[in-house]
Amino acid sequence: MSVAETSALFDRWELVWHEDRHDLMPSCVAPSYVRHDAAGERTVTAESYAEELTKMKAERPGVRVAVYDHNFWENRAWFRFLFRWKDPKTGNQLTQAGMQSYRIEDGKLAETWIVLQPVGSTWPDPIAQECWTSPPPYHTTP
Repeated sequence: MSVAETSALFDRWELVWHEDRHDLMPSCVAPSYVRHDAAGERTVTAESYAEELTKMKAERPGVRVAVYDHNFWENRAWFRFLFRWKDPKTGNQLTQAGMQSYRIEDGKLAETWIVLQPVGSTWPDPIAQECWTSPPPYHTTP
């Protein structure tokens, strides 16, 4: 898969996440999407993952995913990111840093591995990427 094709896939995936474009889900997720996370391993469909995403967003209102860097190589991708949302009970801003890698098959997400740090974690980067597939804003630290 070319970098351009992978970028297009993750540009759609960002719309699913940030604009609730669940109509794009079938163009992003393989018929069987294997997810490895803290809860274990499970296989989801585009429809069942859309339901999971809706539930997660209800628990984390206004959640945004800021990407700090990423890489695409053949049928693989990885992202270093930060979830940011407001606590529905207190209104306080919460964060959670994580890393996620993907395996892509036939132009769709076929398998993923995600590792999350505790709620309240962040990355030291002062600026995130403009969008998930844009170049990282490299900087020097004092």
